[in-house]
Amino acid sequence: MNKLKHLGFFLNLLALALFIPGILQPMFSLTMDVTAQTNISQLSSELINKELSLIATIKELYQDERILVAALILFFSIIIPVIKSALISFSYFTKNNVLARKVTSFVNAIGKWSMADVFVVAVFLAVMSTNHAETQTAHQLSLFGFKVDLLLSSATLSNIGVGFYYFTGYCIVSMIASQLSSYALSKDI
Repeated sequence: MNKLKHLGFFLNLLALALFIPGILQPMFSLTMDVTAQTNISQLSSELINKELSLIATIKELYQDERILVAALILFFSIIIPVIKSALISFSYFTKNNVLARKVTSFVNAIGKWSMADVFVVAVFLAVMSTNHAETQTAHQLSLFGFKVDLLLSSATLSNIGVGFYYFTGYCIVSMIASQLSSYALSKDI
């Protein structure tokens, strides 16, 4: 065995260590407040306050019957990464270099597809990143001959959570690990 193959395997283990909190820790948080304000009074209420991890997002999408989106995120962000890590580990431990090369070649092929997980998460976060999006609507009500000015406003705030950084770290380290493993096996250094 060579140093690059060992390093590729070590980075694969590091990628797994980043992957687990990456899918379990909150990937983003979302809060939405609504406020009704009159000339003399103000009423505020929190409509939404949630933090979602990748796993919780998949579960929520499934419960909301958005099954295709949930399945795509599950497949590209959970299943393919687990398969990649298992196959890189298999290629590290197998004594058959021909089989190990085929396996790492397959990992590199599906690695291109696993970039879809980065794309899916990026699109998802872009949709959710409505930081400080505020809407205001002014109305004038007439109650018992009195005119009341009513201002309705809502504020939405989303933030990236620690799970996003773990997951991004996983994606980068995993790509490096698979490339190193593949390179080491192709060169038989």
